[in-house]
Amino acid sequence: MKIRRLLLLAVMPMMCLTAGAQAKSGKDFAPKKGDFTVALTLGYNSYASVSALPTYQTDYEAAALSTNWTDKKLMVGFEAGWFFNDLWKLNLGGGLNFTNNPGYSAVPGTIDSNTDYSAEDLMGEIPNYRAVADAYTFSYNVFVGVDRYFKVKQIPNLMWYTGIRVGAAYGLNEVKYDEPEAMGKSVGETWNLRASLAMGIDYYVLPALYVGAQIDPFSYTYNMTSYKPQEGLSNLDADSHNFNLLAAPTLKVGFKF
Repeated sequence: MKIRRLLLLAVMPMMCLTAGAQAKSGKDFAPKKGDFTVALTLGYNSYASVSALPTYQTDYEAAALSTNWTDKKLMVGFEAGWFFNDLWKLNLGGGLNFTNNPGYSAVPGTIDSNTDYSAEDLMGEIPNYRAVADAYTFSYNVFVGVDRYFKVKQIPNLMWYTGIRVGAAYGLNEVKYDEPEAMGKSVGETWNLRASLAMGIDYYVLPALYVGAQIDPFSYTYNMTSYKPQEGLSNLDADSHNFNLLAAPTLKVGFKF
């Protein structure tokens, strides 16, 4: 929250001062049909992540993962756009992540885990080292949207817009232990489907530079979370429906070419 306030304090005065100067000069840096944009964004991420359940439980339960934007952290992202008309823009963005964690075998010690030991009995004994899980994590996020821009006559380079966004996010975590007690691999999987209305402003400071701010007046997200803690078991599923008003404020610094 502090980062967002600092950026707002830095960006808004710059926009106001530059707008006043450009209104007097009459220079017009507004986008035209065929222009492309690439912007860095600072907002609340919509990525999906999940952790596989442990394989040693006798009872399992599941809950859908949170898709509430207020539970997310601020992160830097990107957004690309194309003006297929002077006042219409196609947007897309997203990202992908893959992490691999090599596994290692257990290292037995001198302690029998099936025997009760007192503190004195454990003196001088060597503890057992559990296996390190062989695991990987894969996730991605993608969105596409269309915006309709409106010019402000008094300030040629200031444009506000409204539009729609649709997107999806997916997360997968697979874990397997090289231990006699392990019952095969454990898998956790989650995915989101999201749709939202968007509203914002862009101010073109220079012919190739703009700053902006955006908020979602309304958004809806459906989440499905599935776990398979052991091979051969059926999936343990949970889902949720999330509704947001005035959600996910986002700041942008972009380039037009």
